[in-house]
Amino acid sequence: MNTTKTDWPSSLDDNELDELDRYLRAHADDGHLLLDGVHGLLSALAVGPLQVLPDEWLPEVLHDPFSDEDEGNRVLALLAKLNDSISAELDVDAYEPILGEVDTETGPVLSAAGWCEGFSRGIDLRAQLWEKRLADDPQLMELLGPVMALAVDEGVLTADTDFDKLSDEEYDECLAQVSAVLAAVAQYWDEHPATEAELDAIAQAPAAGDDHDGPPRQRSGHWVH
Repeated sequence: MNTTKTDWPSSLDDNELDELDRYLRAHADDGHLLLDGVHGLLSALAVGPLQVLPDEWLPEVLHDPFSDEDEGNRVLALLAKLNDSISAELDVDAYEPILGEVDTETGPVLSAAGWCEGFSRGIDLRAQLWEKRLADDPQLMELLGPVMALAVDEGVLTADTDFDKLSDEEYDECLAQVSAVLAAVAQYWDEHPATEAELDAIAQAPAAGDDHDGPPRQRSGHWVH
């Protein structure tokens, strides 16, 4: 099917991304997600097994009361637009992860650390189902391979065995596959939805805590789309 101009997803423009980025930075403490992390969080929810409503994910993003009603409405509208754009961009193969920049001895470089941190927290919001299916079905783990490799490389996830750091070429290759990974994971859950047995097991299990192990990750730089 051909995609006309009017069908193209309504994504945030550069000015809107800057505006949301500035707000998040102005209200961020150690361990809080910045724009790249929020995009990763919402991306995980967009392709995940069960719907997660804003009332559940907004506390992962917003931590201070708004200074006034207009500011609150504006920030919520930007977050809603960012959230809606993800599935729409995936549908037309236009998705790109929002990355941050980190300072190194040789200058600033692009980093998926923040996006991976957010993606991990998005999985955490339905952790029991994700963990059970990842343990039971190696296909899902295989589909997530490039994202997992980035997350391990950035120290967001720990691995049972030691892995060599990704080369620049391997890192870029994994980044280039993120859009395809998300589309494949979304299709996986559409074709293999959560079973009644899985949902019953989750309902009977203790709720997962919301503590994040380890020290908060430090990031610097600005969003890069």
